[in-house]
Amino acid sequence: MADFKVVVSDPATGRTEQFEADGQDANRFLGRELGDEVDGGAVGLDGTTLELTGGSDDAGRPLHADVAGPALKEVLLEGGVGFDPSRDGERKRVTVRGREISEAVAQINVKVVDGDAGFGEDEADEDADAEE
Repeated sequence: MADFKVVVSDPATGRTEQFEADGQDANRFLGRELGDEVDGGAVGLDGTTLELTGGSDDAGRPLHADVAGPALKEVLLEGGVGFDPSRDGERKRVTVRGREISEAVAQINVKVVDGDAGFGEDEADEDADAEE
């Protein structure tokens, strides 16, 4: 059975929260690809729609949108996900995982595209009350 850490970011508020998805909720992510939309109920955010934006596997290798399937692949990168060149023209062969979510994935990054995530608002209210 797959277990995922799901990092949900809300572009409207700029806040990020981390959730655990296991069992039946984790199965909603299996087989999906980066860019797909998922119901937020899988992480307890009912009424929201989440877009898969990235992730990484157990070893920390990133999911790469240009690689099909869930398998590992060595690709020659000039920059972008998985490699940050230190000088112009630098390229490096890097092992990345494909764009499909599989049981080997440990973390999934998503963003809210529809609905209100509602997290972070309580903390902001508490901070405002504490300052008064």
